[in-house]
Amino acid sequence: MKPSLMFLAKADSRDIAAYCNYTQYQPRVLAVIGPYSSELAVVTGRFFGFFLMPQVSYGASMELLSARETFPSFFRTVPSDRVQLTAAVELLQEFGWNWVAALGSDDEYGRQGLGIFSTLAAAHSICIAHEGLVPLPRADGLLLGKVQDVLHQVNQSSVQVVLLFASAPAAHALFSYSISSKLSSKVWVASEAWLTSDLVMGLPGMAQVGTVLGFLQRGAQLHKFSQYVKTHLALAANPVFCAALGEREQGLEEDVVGRRCPQCDYITLQNVSTGLNHHQTFSVYAAVYSVAQALHNTLQCNASGCPMQDPVKPWQLLENMYNLTFHAGGLTLRFNSNGNVDMEYDLKLWVWQGPVPELHDVGRFNGSLWTDSLKIRWHTSNNQKPVSQCSRQCQEGQVRRVKGFHSCCYDCVDCKAGSYQKSPDDLACSFCNQDEWSPEQSTRCFRRRLRFLAWGEPAVLLLLLLLSLALGLVLAALGLFIRHRDSPLVQASGGPLACFGLVCLGLVCLSVLLFPGQPSPALCLAQQPSSHLPLTGCLSTFILQAAEIFVESELPLSWADRLSGCLRGPWAWLVVLLAMLVEAALCAWYLVAFPPEVVTDWRLLPTEALVHCRTRSWVSFGLVHATNATLAFLCFLGTFLVQSRPGHYNRARGLTFAMLAYFITWVSFVPLLANVQVVLRPAVQMGALLLCVLGILAAFHLPRCYLLVRQPELNTPEFFLGRGPGDARERNDGDTGNQGKPE
Repeated sequence: MKPSLMFLAKADSRDIAAYCNYTQYQPRVLAVIGPYSSELAVVTGRFFGFFLMPQVSYGASMELLSARETFPSFFRTVPSDRVQLTAAVELLQEFGWNWVAALGSDDEYGRQGLGIFSTLAAAHSICIAHEGLVPLPRADGLLLGKVQDVLHQVNQSSVQVVLLFASAPAAHALFSYSISSKLSSKVWVASEAWLTSDLVMGLPGMAQVGTVLGFLQRGAQLHKFSQYVKTHLALAANPVFCAALGEREQGLEEDVVGRRCPQCDYITLQNVSTGLNHHQTFSVYAAVYSVAQALHNTLQCNASGCPMQDPVKPWQLLENMYNLTFHAGGLTLRFNSNGNVDMEYDLKLWVWQGPVPELHDVGRFNGSLWTDSLKIRWHTSNNQKPVSQCSRQCQEGQVRRVKGFHSCCYDCVDCKAGSYQKSPDDLACSFCNQDEWSPEQSTRCFRRRLRFLAWGEPAVLLLLLLLSLALGLVLAALGLFIRHRDSPLVQASGGPLACFGLVCLGLVCLSVLLFPGQPSPALCLAQQPSSHLPLTGCLSTFILQAAEIFVESELPLSWADRLSGCLRGPWAWLVVLLAMLVEAALCAWYLVAFPPEVVTDWRLLPTEALVHCRTRSWVSFGLVHATNATLAFLCFLGTFLVQSRPGHYNRARGLTFAMLAYFITWVSFVPLLANVQVVLRPAVQMGALLLCVLGILAAFHLPRCYLLVRQPELNTPEFFLGRGPGDARERNDGDTGNQGKPE
């Protein structure tokens, strides 16, 4: 404090005058070099900042000193602690250490350093398991207990890495107790304040604390400094030189700078040799040259002289210090807007080859970290890199489920299907987009492929073979019926109506081709009408034959002749037309009120997007089937109870079994359609239609085709159209003894 006030005193005086305007104020000095300590620089910086006197420190690295509002005239030739701590965080990340302890000295330097480190560590997913302050040495004996508490917390945990951001006295106190208590070895990430401290490095037993790594600013080697010191030590041994020096520096008051140190007269080159190549040497050298360069610029000096003759004021010198670029030791340095210089750091490792460790370069930091891991000797067995993690590293496709308060203590959870791990630091799985999918434990999503009943699928190929069979049989039967259209067998089967029914069955077969392939709105609308209308036409011809058989077998002859005429000719076609109009009306209502729509289901299938025709109303879908079901049921009732006549062809039996085939097919279709996967529903409908056609062919048409081809002798009016015993006439005459049993 005293030297600072003396520097601020008015020139040729020991007084500090109070003025409203200090523009013309001339203090005793223009600029101050130092101090080294951050705590002292905080105090002196406020004094010098008020008078706008440039102050250049060669060791104060506290981040607080970068605040231009508080310290407008402060500069330094060392980077701020934030740069050093940023490098330390990158070092922890480089070696995968995310579970660390952070200790600092119980002073402004340590507290601010811990605050910056906590912020940087949290931003880079590094967890601080324990955080504490190491008290500075005190005379009251309270130091030991606090140091014990801090070290025991660290030692009892799984932490293997400790960041110690402390001054040299605090680090000395901490390691003294650690060595005496024989605590377990750790990796110590050192701050620059104690990394090169003789007080700490020379501590007996220091080699057992573990591995020590730290960053040291690079600077430049001053090779002439050793000779400079040697020369001046030789001069100091000459009493004449000392007397002359004392006369020249009479202005330095003893009560300010302190009394002369008697032992300083006996300092030799050997006493200071260890510090001659110290990194601080260049910082002091650069600090002096920065002020010299600013003074050179202020005086507007050139090769011929300095034109400015007026005394320089501190604020004038300060103006030239801002953003100053200067040269020192072969390096070009520049003060940034905060008064700091950008300098590279060397990553140093303590290597023990004697009582005091040597500093070996194992990396560097110039905005990004580079390390030479092969040069690092770890304190562990087999020179294995220590592991300091609360939990193991999760595998790809896993996220962390945090346990407790620390994000580094977690369980690894697999990402389920449909989600993925976006980045290694994720705490939750990210969901894939609607059109994407992912397997379990995935790190990416994949595009979904459109899925529908494709033409090349095995099920479709099998159904197409079945379609070919059914259509071939229909065409063969139709050809035979047309060729033998005037025969009793064809006439008994309905004549032209039978041919119309076969054409309708052929159309039903062809409607199956609307189901495979990628659905479209037109296909969805056409599928149901194209299959059910032809089926209605076929069943309406059967209902006419069933009615004719019932009339001829169960009603009196007078009624049978009259009604049989109505069931043939134009009236029969009118019935067919009426049935098809009813079915067409139901289909039209179904398409208008509840039209099927093409939908893309993104979640039904695990890896594909299902494109299908969605039925909007199952009730209306059932009503479309109602007409055909009603026709089939009436046809079945009309033929099931009819009695056959011996020696005549049983026309009712074929219709009965044809309707049974229809009911069996569609009754089986309902539960199958309800339980099968949506992607297979078109195949189920195709199969139901084809089986229905094949059932009708097998029960009704194919037996007649067999008779036409293999037994033409039975194709007679008596066998198919004649009236024998047991018909309606004989029942009217009361002769019931010749009635045949139902077949």
